[in-house]
Amino acid sequence: MAAPLSIRLDDDVLGTLDGAAKARGIGLATYLRELATAEARRIRRERIREQSRQVAEYLATSPEARQFYEDWGTPTARVEP
Repeated sequence: MAAPLSIRLDDDVLGTLDGAAKARGIGLATYLRELATAEARRIRRERIREQSRQVAEYLATSPEARQFYEDWGTPTARVEP
């Protein structure tokens, strides 16, 4: 559910953002919502990448993790009779 948000902006910042919104043919509130949504997505992707990096680092340094992948091996197209 969306929640209203109230913010204060300097006149210069407000003018810049309002001009950018008008150049795109949308209202300031819509433009700010799009900016905030894009930033939230970027933050989530960054967090996922960092977590993936941590998992990869763990796998690279953990003998147990390496053994797990060695036991499972790499899939092949070979069919066992």
